[in-house]
Amino acid sequence: MLEMSGLLSPRDGAPVAIERAEAKSDIVLICEHASRRVPESLGDMGLSEELLESHIAWDPGALAVAMLLSEALDATLIHQRFSRLAYDCNRPPEAKDAIPEISEVFEVPGNRGLSTAERAARAEALYHPFHKAIDDLFVARQNAGRSPVIVTIHSFTPVFKGVTRDVEIGILHDSDSRLADCMLAKVAGGYDVRRNEPYAPVDGVTHTLRRHGLPRRLLNVMIEIRNDLIADAVGQAKAAGFIAGLLGQCLEGEAA
Repeated sequence: MLEMSGLLSPRDGAPVAIERAEAKSDIVLICEHASRRVPESLGDMGLSEELLESHIAWDPGALAVAMLLSEALDATLIHQRFSRLAYDCNRPPEAKDAIPEISEVFEVPGNRGLSTAERAARAEALYHPFHKAIDDLFVARQNAGRSPVIVTIHSFTPVFKGVTRDVEIGILHDSDSRLADCMLAKVAGGYDVRRNEPYAPVDGVTHTLRRHGLPRRLLNVMIEIRNDLIADAVGQAKAAGFIAGLLGQCLEGEAA
């Protein structure tokens, strides 16, 4: 059982949730930006309710799609239960934007001027338990002779800093492009799908893949879905079905 840290109260609960822990699929879904919830001890972080509900706090629709994929694929899902404003679990502790003072164009007063100790406390409460849960699952799976396949699920905004994004689904990878290559090759319409858009490894977005996938030589991929396309149940189901189809085709042997 995960212990509560000084940052999290008993009312907050654990920092990480695991769905379908005993799932049969080798796919492990990871959703680092699943929640907009802020730990009780951080209050509103100096932000309006509107901003705390917006994309700067989380990836809208990502958890819903991940849950649908978990059910459809019988895959384990690991997701963070707190906002990336408190700590972005897709960034290492040494990264400045792990605890952003500015998100897009919005200042985050609750993150301004944190001491080294305060930053470390955030990482101890949110980052380390999250990634330990992933490590523990992978060790158990590999000890059982299984080879996990990492699929991280994210969403992005149609407009960022005034620039319109036409891409609808991004298939992202770091130095290991095996699974991404296969998925991109299998795309046959339905969405505008592009490689390493709207972000690329140089933006620091592949941390989870780099930490867990590359050292173990596990198949891995990051999926980015434009959030206006998954704003309701119909869009979420369509996107989940599309992604499940690509994964199903690629994990029959072509990408290994």
